[in-house]
Amino acid sequence: MSSLAGRLRRIFTAPLLAATKTPTKTTQPPPGTTKTPTKTTASLTATSETPAKTTAPLPATSKTPAKTIKRWSFNYSTPTEMVEQFKKFSDSNRFRSRAKLYEKAVLALAIAEKFSSIEEILEHQKQYKEISTETFAVRLITLYGKAGMFEHAHKLFDEMPKLNCERTVMSFNALLSACVNSKKFDKISGFFHELPTSLGIVPNVVSHNIIVHAFCEMGSLDLALSVLDEMKKVGLEPDSITFNTLLFAFYQKGSYADGEKIWDLMKTKNVAPNVRSYNAKLEGLVSESRMSEAVELFDEMKTSGIKPDVFTLHFLMKGFCDAGNLEESKRWFGEITKNKVPPIRATYMIIIPFLVENGDFEMAADLCKVAFRRRWLIKPAWLQQLVEGLVKESKIEEATELEELAKLKGKFQITLELPSSDKK
Repeated sequence: MSSLAGRLRRIFTAPLLAATKTPTKTTQPPPGTTKTPTKTTASLTATSETPAKTTAPLPATSKTPAKTIKRWSFNYSTPTEMVEQFKKFSDSNRFRSRAKLYEKAVLALAIAEKFSSIEEILEHQKQYKEISTETFAVRLITLYGKAGMFEHAHKLFDEMPKLNCERTVMSFNALLSACVNSKKFDKISGFFHELPTSLGIVPNVVSHNIIVHAFCEMGSLDLALSVLDEMKKVGLEPDSITFNTLLFAFYQKGSYADGEKIWDLMKTKNVAPNVRSYNAKLEGLVSESRMSEAVELFDEMKTSGIKPDVFTLHFLMKGFCDAGNLEESKRWFGEITKNKVPPIRATYMIIIPFLVENGDFEMAADLCKVAFRRRWLIKPAWLQQLVEGLVKESKIEEATELEELAKLKGKFQITLELPSSDKK
């Protein structure tokens, strides 16, 4: 689960889960399913540059006073109470301008599989004046899509004229994205080719990027590539998002050689590679265990003036972990701190067990403490193995500290046992 999803669970879902009889599903395959919300920062390839992005938040308002924010704090013990509070807060113009609050609430309810509650709070929004603005309607369509509720997103799109809300390519793109996020791949081609004619909408580059993304998610790489021909016919040029989507798909699901063909095509179209492009190529090299070439690509990237991000360094570290090279793995992990990029949970979940397996218990313990502070879940088996390793090295104090930290974090529900003969 992504760190965003983890934060949402802590903020919103604890009361929801207490009120439900079945456990919450936490695995969320990108870009979405019909039962669980999509990851919003989840996969390693996800960045702010995503082909599904279709809209911006509503215009910003003046700074919200602290007492107003406090008034919007959710305090509930059941899903019904949360829904009622959200509907009450929605009467505030300023609350309705805060798109993030809507997203947090919807994702939390989706994680808890309270889809009827999502419908209730989003349908409630139709009574407000903003529903006649396309940006607000797009927000609701997008949220339905992120919750995997495509039928509701489609219904709202169809209702927009009755709500005195104009439909342009922006809402059309939101509908396509909702289709992809809900994995309704069987519908998206029909919508893309039929709706524009009937509605008088001209698909733009974003529209085509969403279709490329959909075909890549389906594994239909030839179809994804054919979209470039469609774009050419209507006078549109692919952009960096188009190519980066293709690069990740071909390097991951095709082969490195296939990815290189897309890279060369991108150059012929005069689209300059960015950090996301290099990350796709880097991951392709790592997947084929070509680590010396991966390091050369990293150097080329820096020479080109492109600053590496956390995913760049993650892929390099992972590659050396897969190769069993402890020192190089630690070196590239250290580059994350050196380059002052924010760490991600996936990096820690790879290097911690690798360090334990290779006997570097001290560094593994330090990273576990960081993970605890960030409230990242760690497998109990790793912790038990780490504690035992520390004890064998007579580092009883460190082992005891780690055990106590694990117990302190109640959410982990872990009970570690120090070997009885060594416990002090």
